[in-house]
Amino acid sequence: MAGSHLVYFADPMCSWCWGFSPVIEAIRRRFTDTVPIRLVMGGLRPQTTKPMDEAAKRSTRTHWEHVHEASGQPFDFAFFDREGFVYDTDPAARAVIVVRRGSMETALDYLRLVQAAFYAENRDVTDETVLADLAEQAGQNREDFLDAFRSEEAKQETWRDYGIAHQSGISGFPTLIAGEGRSNRYSAVTRGYQSALHVVPLIEHWLADTGHRG
Repeated sequence: MAGSHLVYFADPMCSWCWGFSPVIEAIRRRFTDTVPIRLVMGGLRPQTTKPMDEAAKRSTRTHWEHVHEASGQPFDFAFFDREGFVYDTDPAARAVIVVRRGSMETALDYLRLVQAAFYAENRDVTDETVLADLAEQAGQNREDFLDAFRSEEAKQETWRDYGIAHQSGISGFPTLIAGEGRSNRYSAVTRGYQSALHVVPLIEHWLADTGHRG
């Protein structure tokens, strides 16, 4: 990507990424048409097959409570009444990548829709029907979305994203890094959740230091 830009490594079913969603929106508002964001799916728990047991539910609920306390983001804890839920993050990530083919901005909007559906509305975003409903809400053609979502090409594209994250040494989400044009020089903005009050000034300082070149 030419020019100064940000790369956001995220997962739609990562609770701390849901907590970070308002920060991404603040960045988009503050740096509109100035610093584009490239969205990369990190791969939190792709192709998980084992249903959540009670221990997994307790651990996950603790994470959600911490995110809620830190970020104020809403959560529907009725999720933990579900029986047999398989926490496979691959379908939601693939759905974001399919939408990303149209535009990165729409993909960021869609990511927020999927996050809100899962965390705040207790909808099953491992279900392609739910993902298609959300794609329509984001302005996508439903049948075109489903055809692309089910394709082998989309599956491979999703796993390429996971590979980029792995090769970049990204092991946790959210991670936001800043890049300078085509120089392949990147600086970490945040590894893990930070508030907009912390992150936005860091980006401003980085832009000032680089002279916003590229």
